[in-house]
Amino acid sequence: VQLQASGGGLVQVGGSLRLSCKASGNIRGINAMYWYREAPGKGRERVADITPLGYTNYKDSVKGRFFVSGEYDDKNMMNGIFLQMNNLKPEDTGVYYCNAEGFRGLEYWGQGTLVTVSS
Repeated sequence: VQLQASGGGLVQVGGSLRLSCKASGNIRGINAMYWYREAPGKGRERVADITPLGYTNYKDSVKGRFFVSGEYDDKNMMNGIFLQMNNLKPEDTGVYYCNAEGFRGLEYWGQGTLVTVSS
């Protein structure tokens, strides 16, 4: 599975951004897709995740502000995810990574996309 993330940028506090992650390759085996972020000087943390059936989970600090959704191909296979980020805060700054869990728990990572929230 190959993952391509995009949509990062510079935004002011309170603004919005929408991240996209497109999956290609053996997408049939995808069990869930995730957004992680890595803030400067901190470890990578999970922000949100979604299963092909649409079940979602969020980190507490982004609940009510971030919304993850899935993209599906014409065979109803999940082939991407989005992350709508609203009311952005400086602490949301970081590199956002897309991750997919595939067959037998294999993990796949996309390249990061940088989100910078300026105050």
